[in-house]
Amino acid sequence: MSRTQEPHRSFFPFGNPFKRTSPKGSFLSPRLLAILNSFEERLTLRLRKLKPTNKDDILSLSWMKLSMELLCETHNDIKALISDLELPICDWESKWIDVYLNNSMTLLDICNTFTSEISRLNQGHLILQCALLKLGSASSVQFARSLSFLDQWKQLICSKNPKVETCTAIMATLIETRDLPKVKNSAKGKVLMCAMYGLKTMTVSICSVFIAAFISSSSKLIDLQVPDTLAWAEAFTDLQTTVNREIRNQFSNGTLTVLKELEAVDSVVKKLHPMIHQNEGLTKTESLQSSISDLKTNSEEFSQGLDQLTKGVDSFFRVVLTGRNALLCSIKSNSTVFGSTEKCGFDKKSCK
Repeated sequence: MSRTQEPHRSFFPFGNPFKRTSPKGSFLSPRLLAILNSFEERLTLRLRKLKPTNKDDILSLSWMKLSMELLCETHNDIKALISDLELPICDWESKWIDVYLNNSMTLLDICNTFTSEISRLNQGHLILQCALLKLGSASSVQFARSLSFLDQWKQLICSKNPKVETCTAIMATLIETRDLPKVKNSAKGKVLMCAMYGLKTMTVSICSVFIAAFISSSSKLIDLQVPDTLAWAEAFTDLQTTVNREIRNQFSNGTLTVLKELEAVDSVVKKLHPMIHQNEGLTKTESLQSSISDLKTNSEEFSQGLDQLTKGVDSFFRVVLTGRNALLCSIKSNSTVFGSTEKCGFDKKSCK
């Protein structure tokens, strides 16, 4: 459970990273303040962009893909911010490095889990393709065999992926380190920690929604609190409230899944199954033909959405891995983080 959900504990167990003054009491320099403000403005815009204009878009595969794209952009913004700070690795406190490396490994594990679930759902599309092939057959025997594939589909979507079920335990490590360590004697470090807090808050919230969608349960949804003094706080709270509330409402109404494209396919399968079971011979009524056509259309949209989401998760994986490798390369060469990409080349061998 997130520390912020405990009413009697401070938001910042390691000290408040948002007090925008240097350790000696002076304000952040205009340059450092501009760097931080620029990051927070872009974060705010992305959070607003993620808020669906229509509740029916919660949760579509296209929204999930967009969330991955915006996460990638925000993680890349952190790289740019670190480069702009000109903060050499020798000035990084060891606890910052530990948190960054541990969190990046956690995110890679989460990406692998999401990829596993998307692959499992893609198996469902293959099952539907087999069913459609049988439904298009001129043989009454083959036509009837489509039922077995529709049954396989029902079994697949009612089953659970154990990797996703255990992903919440992995997420706990991100939540535990969301409140970053207190910064001492480093105005640049203060800026970095403030930006990292925003990045991690966005990341945890989105990953929480993904897990809820994949396990078809709102029990693991995370409600994060952020100080209302932050520039992006209102946009984040508005997004989180809108998305989490709608997901909880749908599950409370007995919805099997909140994935819109998956729900669309399943509703057609539920309609088709009894129609095929009751059909004698090959009397393809207009209603039956219409349902078969709907299944074909919806299954293709489902497959295309999964393909796009796969690309989004893969891109996020590469962004996280590249950032991790860059930090390891900087440690090895004692250079500025994200400032010596040509020298390191981000290949795995040079960064071991």
